[in-house]
Amino acid sequence: MQPDEFDAKPMLEALASHGVEFVLIGGFATIQWGSPFLTQDLDITPERSLANLDRLSDALSDLGARVRTQSEPDGLPFSHTGASLSAAGVWNLTTRHGDLDISFVPNGTEGYDDLIQDASELEVFGVGIRVASLADIIRSKQAANRPKDQRVLPTLREILASRHEKNR
Repeated sequence: MQPDEFDAKPMLEALASHGVEFVLIGGFATIQWGSPFLTQDLDITPERSLANLDRLSDALSDLGARVRTQSEPDGLPFSHTGASLSAAGVWNLTTRHGDLDISFVPNGTEGYDDLIQDASELEVFGVGIRVASLADIIRSKQAANRPKDQRVLPTLREILASRHEKNR
């Protein structure tokens, strides 16, 4: 089931068509703020109500989501409900359209309620979604402190500083 290439559009459309409330985070979110760094996955933080997680479960079923693992390139099948999704803090999944990571409490944040405060409603591929603020993404990447985050942080800080300069 390995996707030929990453395609965020059908993933965002599936989430939107099921009415899933989420904030876009991670590399794909930084692209929306002008980052030149490409990414090969979609990262989201969903709102944690059971009704919303049930809608997320339905969207994941439509996307053919499977648990991503290095030992099984096609991913491992898993059955899920909103309740079972809420039992883990992070889900690393693969879909027919590419990888989808779900993080309920990204590093350096308190989760959806924290991120939604400064998120912006943007249209991405014709889909209205909430995108975490660049400042919140930087805060999360600083807290994660992974080598891949450390490589992009200087550029993200420059983008944020130039946005502040333009708004003066």
